[in-house]
Amino acid sequence: MASPITEKAPKQRRRAKYYQFTAIDNCTRLRVLRIYPKCDQKTAIAFLDYVLERPPFRVEVIQTDNGAEFQTAFHWHVLDKGIAHTYIKPAPPHPNGKVERSHRIDTDEFYRMLERIIDNTGIFNDKLREREDYHTYDRPHDALGGQTPYEPLKQKTQTQV
Repeated sequence: MASPITEKAPKQRRRAKYYQFTAIDNCTRLRVLRIYPKCDQKTAIAFLDYVLERPPFRVEVIQTDNGAEFQTAFHWHVLDKGIAHTYIKPAPPHPNGKVERSHRIDTDEFYRMLERIIDNTGIFNDKLREREDYHTYDRPHDALGGQTPYEPLKQKTQTQV
């Protein structure tokens, strides 16, 4: 899922626009976040490849909205990876609620708190990775009974051993 993030640049330069791509595991609420300067199929494919390297489990299904970045090339790339790809139905917000809520929290707790303007995608992604780690290992979630996303994942992997 991609969300536009616009950062104000110094007066002599125009605003830089970034897009946050977000993947959330439905069970554990583990998130993978990445910032890109474009929102297109090539970027969505790069994000998918990045996502698949991160979790300690196999991804079986990807659910996206119906944005142009998640159409033909992206769809076939997902299928080529042996993963099912479903689209949420347009209009009702609840199928995409976790991502929308995640973006709102990121806006409130991360983007508004940046002390300075970051106009470098690499630095921006480093800061976003710190945010992702905080969300995964330190921030309790009401939907998980006050646990962090890492705690149920750790419990599930220990019981399967």
